[in-house]
Amino acid sequence: MKKIEINSKEYEVIEDVKDAIDKDVLKEKITDYYDEFDYIVGDWAYGKLRLKGFYDSKNKKAQGHNNVKNVPKYIEEKCAYGCKWFEIKKID
Repeated sequence: MKKIEINSKEYEVIEDVKDAIDKDVLKEKITDYYDEFDYIVGDWAYGKLRLKGFYDSKNKKAQGHNNVKNVPKYIEEKCAYGCKWFEIKKID
């Protein structure tokens, strides 16, 4: 299990497609807005990192659009074909 630390928080790397994780950029992009999410998915489009928060399927806040089981659908439908992307899980 690969772990990374961003802004004093620890995450487990679930996926890192095409070496998408850039810790320096992540430090700037991950704000306290993402603290409530169990997972964060990032994808690169036009040289910019986009982030989206997802909840664990067991989390009562999980709905279709933010349930981690729907990450593959999100990557397929909302991200550029063949883009670099990653999924990280917050470690409590």
